[in-house]
Amino acid sequence: MKDGVNGVALGVFVFFFLAVTVLGFLASRWRKAENEHSLDEWGLGGRSFGTWITWFLLGGDLYTAYTFVAVPAAIYAAGASGFFAVPYTILVYPLIFTFLPRLWSVSHRHGYVTTSDFVRGRFGSKGLSLAVAVTGILATMPYIALQLVGIQAVLDVMGVGGGEDTNWFVKDLPLLIAFGVLAAYTYSSGLRAPAMIAFVKDTLIYLVIAVAIIYIPIKLGGFDEIFAKAGEKYTAAGAGGIVPAPAGQWTYATLALGSALALFMYPHSITATLSSKSRDVIRRNTTILPLYSLMLGLLALLGFMAIAAGVKVTNGQLAIPQLFEDMFPDWFAGVAFAAIGIGALVPAAIMSIAAANLFTRNIYKDFIKPDATPEQETKVSKLVSLLVKVGALVFVLTMDKTVAINFQLLGGIWILQTFPALVGGLFTRWFHRWALLAGWAVGMLYGTLAAYGVASPTQKHFGGSAKEIPGIGEIGYIGLTAFVLNVVVTVILTFALKALKAPDGIDETSPADYTADAGDPGVEVELPPATAGSTH
Repeated sequence: MKDGVNGVALGVFVFFFLAVTVLGFLASRWRKAENEHSLDEWGLGGRSFGTWITWFLLGGDLYTAYTFVAVPAAIYAAGASGFFAVPYTILVYPLIFTFLPRLWSVSHRHGYVTTSDFVRGRFGSKGLSLAVAVTGILATMPYIALQLVGIQAVLDVMGVGGGEDTNWFVKDLPLLIAFGVLAAYTYSSGLRAPAMIAFVKDTLIYLVIAVAIIYIPIKLGGFDEIFAKAGEKYTAAGAGGIVPAPAGQWTYATLALGSALALFMYPHSITATLSSKSRDVIRRNTTILPLYSLMLGLLALLGFMAIAAGVKVTNGQLAIPQLFEDMFPDWFAGVAFAAIGIGALVPAAIMSIAAANLFTRNIYKDFIKPDATPEQETKVSKLVSLLVKVGALVFVLTMDKTVAINFQLLGGIWILQTFPALVGGLFTRWFHRWALLAGWAVGMLYGTLAAYGVASPTQKHFGGSAKEIPGIGEIGYIGLTAFVLNVVVTVILTFALKALKAPDGIDETSPADYTADAGDPGVEVELPPATAGSTH
């Protein structure tokens, strides 16, 4: 690691940061709406984004700064098991092709802003809607925190903030400034800000990876040398070499499958989806988003390059920023650091908006102020988006970084438990609302307790997301096991409750809602009885 502050890299980083800050504030004037005081406008960009804006927005949403740092860091530390992110992003796109267009159609038809809006309308259950909303908020909070961890990793490598003995305020001041700017333009511009900044973020990331995948191997003697040194390290460490050991294959497969099922359950994924202007925009995006999977595969190779380059760090999250500083000229290291930093701002903004929308629509409006006006909804959502970011900042500044990572893993286990209500509800009304709620509770309880019992060398609890699968004996992803229990409980209780003729709730949707597109007769957003007075 270079001594002191890398002035050239810091200067380039600050230039790009200021540029996207200006874009963030200017975004409030982009596609300016007649009525800005509505969640449709502030939280969904007026549901007006076309194919390419949506593609950049979803890419900026799903492929975050933490992805940039953590995927190659996992490969740097553990070998090919870190590659699970690549197959799961391949699995997810055929999956979402089947249900995201249906969710867009019914949400556009009824003015749904969140997944919980849909669940309430489909099953006539505020309790089930509340469960989905709370799960989404809990799962999103540590995810936002990890974006700030990504920024902090870059600042540490550039030497900004001083050493461990530096006053805490001086040390954390750059992160506080970045947070303040993010909070300000998100409050001002809503979803339009990350949508505009995503163009810059993705351009920088593709540029950095294209250069890295050519330039670094040339400096290190080629890919043969890189893979040879990586294989030597893994073999010496007992990690089984570059190929996962047989004992880890169940873990690898279940983690990839469970992560694919969970990815588009996250509120920020759905927020970016519902901002699209038509059903066809969603369908097209599911076919071109795999380009990011190609990028992710190339990004993962940086973990092997860090090993071959002899990068030594005490915190694995610093491996890739340190690789960039060691291998690139200072000016291009600044470009790479800017790509990571901006890669944190885009998803953090979308995540805070998504969490705020859930609170506003499914907690504040449903349980606190049912007669809230569109203006009040928007104001509450803006304020909650600030509080969510403050919570994430406090989390990062007061807790060990591994805690944030492990809570994000726990968030993945939790969010997967909303799959039966959301995706199941998009295709069938057969599941009983009480059965779905019970299944969710069982999945949440099992997943949390199982994760609590996992220890690691540095933590007694919540040390990982894999544990022995009951009845099989193999080590697998806890979230997928909890999901299976969730589905079993839901199916059994649905049979029982239907036999007992338990009240099934009112479904405010119709079959035609799930295939409707913008411009179809009778498809424009309307006010359903359950949400009268809200903005649509």
